[in-house]
Amino acid sequence: MPLQEFIPVANTTFTTPTISSPVLSGTTTGTYTLAGTPTFSTLPFTSWTTATRPASPTNYQVGFNTSLNAKEIWDGTYWRLDPTGPGQGNTQRAIFGFGLDITATTNLVSAAGVVAADTTGVGTARYGPIGASYGTDKAIFGYGFTSINVSMTNLVTNTGVVGSDVTGVGTARYTAAAAGYGTDKAIVGYGSTINHITFVAMTNLVTNQGVVGSDVTGVGTARQYLAAAGYGTDKAIFGYGFTGSNLSMTNLVTNQGVVGSDVTGVGTARNGLAAAGYGTDKAIFGYGNAGSYVSLTNLVTNQGVVGSDVTGVGTARGAGLAAAGYGTDKAIFGYGHSGSNQSLTNLVTNQGVVGSDVTGVGTGRHVLTAAGFSLTA
Repeated sequence: MPLQEFIPVANTTFTTPTISSPVLSGTTTGTYTLAGTPTFSTLPFTSWTTATRPASPTNYQVGFNTSLNAKEIWDGTYWRLDPTGPGQGNTQRAIFGFGLDITATTNLVSAAGVVAADTTGVGTARYGPIGASYGTDKAIFGYGFTSINVSMTNLVTNTGVVGSDVTGVGTARYTAAAAGYGTDKAIVGYGSTINHITFVAMTNLVTNQGVVGSDVTGVGTARQYLAAAGYGTDKAIFGYGFTGSNLSMTNLVTNQGVVGSDVTGVGTARNGLAAAGYGTDKAIFGYGNAGSYVSLTNLVTNQGVVGSDVTGVGTARGAGLAAAGYGTDKAIFGYGHSGSNQSLTNLVTNQGVVGSDVTGVGTGRHVLTAAGFSLTA
């Protein structure tokens, strides 16, 4: 604390002031220095596992969940993750939806990667739609083919409830791809407007309120049956696809939703594959049709660099299987076609390691989609 200047007054007696802790050393004039190191109060930041969370948490209690490798907060009802990462890299649960044979079926995926039984009657039945996370904890399904290409979307709440059809959201098409970007928004890209004939390179941005924007054209090679995922906490990547022949190109998307030019030569050319974020900031492409069905995957770094092929990860399949992030930092591949419709899934660790097949998880189908949702376990 600063010492005030004393002005002498006649017939006044002065005494040396007593200064309590922190202790000062030196004379009563001049510079004073601390004799010891001051200590300051700190707020404790508790850690726990999912199994050992506080049994009776207080509102807005915060801690670090070592099981999830993430900070979480109690909102009075649920434990919620710190919503600072990308939608697809921060979500606890996932949802598979739609597909052939023209079904409106969805299947919820728990934070542990367990797929639930079929839920039917969720919007217009179609195949070849897109799915992506948006708004940090919700999801959107969109586009696809009924008896014609459609541009409708269906919003999914943070509890996994699929909303009614919303029409008129950009050019009708199917077998496009979509991913989260910019931490809370999504982008839809590419696809076919006429069955295997007319491919487009257009994209549509989705706000953090789930509103789909108008068409943006001229963003890389027009194609269909590609895949997309978020990476690097706030960016996205489109990859692979079909233009009459299989492609191995990718296109990076900035955190402003701007699509970059084609990058070629990134793994085996194929179509009908799937992609998802994993490990909070990386992505994985997997499976597909390379002339025959394959089970290979390609990991994407948090800089958007696609790695070489990794083979032998579950049953080879393609024709539009789906993938999504779950459990904050893991991913799941599901369904697809390998000569017949499949209902199997494969879990991906937060290190990008694909697990063995898990069978019997809902109705087998292909040309479906998936997305992550919910910050609650």
